[in-house]
Amino acid sequence: MAQDAAGGIAAAGGANAGKKPNFFARIVIFFRQVIAELRKVVTPTRKELVKFTSVVLGFVVVMMALILGLDTVFQLVVDVVFGVPN
Repeated sequence: MAQDAAGGIAAAGGANAGKKPNFFARIVIFFRQVIAELRKVVTPTRKELVKFTSVVLGFVVVMMALILGLDTVFQLVVDVVFGVPN
């Protein structure tokens, strides 16, 4: 059996191409597809998990530093343009 463009299962030869399964049949099909997708999931090893986590944390630190620098520059520009009240 092949899947059609909408993600449903089309019969070989297209005999039931226009007929839609009932509500409960669609729920069963949905859960079968969910289970099939969950079987494809690969859990990362501890080494990979530590590596991915360190990359994400490193990126967050770099972005925080960039935003802190831009915020400081913009604050200095605003102080020069509008003046600092005494």
